[in-house]
Amino acid sequence: MYRPRAFAVDDVALLRKFIRERTFATVALAVNGRVLFAYTPAVLDGDGLGCLRFHLAKANPVCAAADGADLNISFLGGDAYISPDWYATQGRVPTWNYMAVEACGRARKLSREGLHKLLVDISADQENRLLPKPPWLIGKVGKSKLEGLLNAIEGFEVVLEKLEGKFKLSQNVGPADIDGAIAGLEARGDARSAAIADAMKSLRPG
Repeated sequence: MYRPRAFAVDDVALLRKFIRERTFATVALAVNGRVLFAYTPAVLDGDGLGCLRFHLAKANPVCAAADGADLNISFLGGDAYISPDWYATQGRVPTWNYMAVEACGRARKLSREGLHKLLVDISADQENRLLPKPPWLIGKVGKSKLEGLLNAIEGFEVVLEKLEGKFKLSQNVGPADIDGAIAGLEARGDARSAAIADAMKSLRPG
């Protein structure tokens, strides 16, 4: 991705944390001169850059082409419009703040056992976020229904070769402008703007 220095994030621990919190991925690959996209929850494993696991419907054209292919995978965080009126400095123009992480690597199809484990891991991760609700378990799905589900999807893993982030959060303007933008976002009162305001606050020194 295009990453001006002020917005580039290369802290692997921070990028991994972002992926684990965001979970939902956009998967892209080129097939016969066209870029195809798919959307799926993903599980991040391992150390270092790590390994992503996800599944796709067999009927999805991306699924048919993914095994052995080089994939680009994107995780988008919050985003929000920034009005120039919020800045202390006059003469600035509108912009958009957002957070994104991109990864790439070669895909390998999972075995049926690996696909089953992936489904268990995805649901366990998400159900854990709903505590104290008793967790839903895959054992609640009837055997024949589960077999039908497994027959309709394929699982993949991608050992990551590159991981990079872009957190565009007004790092290129002064403290007074940042404070003004945060105040403006918070005044909007919607969750998306509040999330970007919180992310901007997290970059303040101290």
